[in-house]
Amino acid sequence: MTPTELAPRFFIAVAVILLFCKLVSWLLGKVGQPPVVSEMLAGVLLGPSLLGLLWPGAQAALFPAPLLPILYVVGQVGLVLFMFQAGYAFTSHRVTRLAGTAGAVSLAGVTVPLLLGVLLVLGMAGFVPIRAEGVSLGVSAAFVGVALAITAFPMLARIITERGLAGTRFGLLALASGAIDDAVAWIMLAVVLAFASGAAGPAFVTAGGAVLFGLVLWLGGRRVTGYVMGLPGDRARLLGTVALLFLVAWYTDEIGLYAVFGAFAVGVVMPHSAQTDKVVDTLTPIAATVFLPLFFTFSGLRTEFALLGNPAVLLFAIACVVVAIVGKFGACWGAARVMGEPNTVALRVGALMNARGLMQLIALNVGLEAGVVNSSLFTVLVLVALVTTLMTTPLISWIERREARGAASTPSLVPAGTP
Repeated sequence: MTPTELAPRFFIAVAVILLFCKLVSWLLGKVGQPPVVSEMLAGVLLGPSLLGLLWPGAQAALFPAPLLPILYVVGQVGLVLFMFQAGYAFTSHRVTRLAGTAGAVSLAGVTVPLLLGVLLVLGMAGFVPIRAEGVSLGVSAAFVGVALAITAFPMLARIITERGLAGTRFGLLALASGAIDDAVAWIMLAVVLAFASGAAGPAFVTAGGAVLFGLVLWLGGRRVTGYVMGLPGDRARLLGTVALLFLVAWYTDEIGLYAVFGAFAVGVVMPHSAQTDKVVDTLTPIAATVFLPLFFTFSGLRTEFALLGNPAVLLFAIACVVVAIVGKFGACWGAARVMGEPNTVALRVGALMNARGLMQLIALNVGLEAGVVNSSLFTVLVLVALVTTLMTTPLISWIERREARGAASTPSLVPAGTP
């Protein structure tokens, strides 16, 4: 298709996505689900799993294959801008002794699901068609382990923001743990893809590039962002911020660490001032409302749940969901408790870290394009992403109700009538 032919398809596709996301958001909002979950689910419903099944002609006309890369790129803009805002909000609150606990939680949240995922694939690979042609069992097992170890960092940030949890200890702890978790997981993913391709270069580029990025950010990040916020005029500051964001996003994408971490890091080192507040307030609404839903729907358009009709694939999918929840929620809760966090904080951190949504979908798309993942495994892990993300908000609400009931049933130690 030529650009002239793609342009009208893009406009109608965006209109359908935004309106359908709003409809699904309204429906799921009645059961307490945040809009971010609706956007991910809407993409699945608009893809071959539902619309393509019921009305294949309409699905093909609305979302032709040449349009998908455009939706991906435009959605990236919204994702980068939103994560910049999340990073800026992250530094608005201070929590003492956060780094040690976040490190322990992220270590447990990566290691346990990674090992469980590898063992699951090694145990079931002979019965389930989940290996891509020409890919070794070890690479397939390692990929599944890494996929289960990932936390949906952008989605976690959006859930925390939408529920007003950004200033809480467990919200900040989950954000910090999720950031470390995904940085490590993406480096591991680069290693897995390097083994799959037979080249070690990509893994070294990701690890070395991440270290270099951290050093530059540490030594000069505040200075550069301070200069940008000191530019004369609102438009100059807005332009400088967007240019800086896109440059950093380009770099982190090029080294294989993904653009969201660069955008989040820029937000973290931004100076807190009225000028920065104005820039953030200008960028965030349009990004979250228009651009971001396009990215959340992208992977759903490539998912085929009809493949779960194979009993062996369905059994493997159920096992993956169980292993994912036990490995991530259980490990993160246990690590937080070991580090001295109260149970109220540890349970919430485990629930938030268990969401995999966006970042797992990104990893799956990378694996699919690299030839490491076949269509069955892709669908199974999309199901894991959906289930673990859909359960996050109800689980948080259940924890809150449980604690409220516990507080109400605790007898008062103050005698009646005491002022």
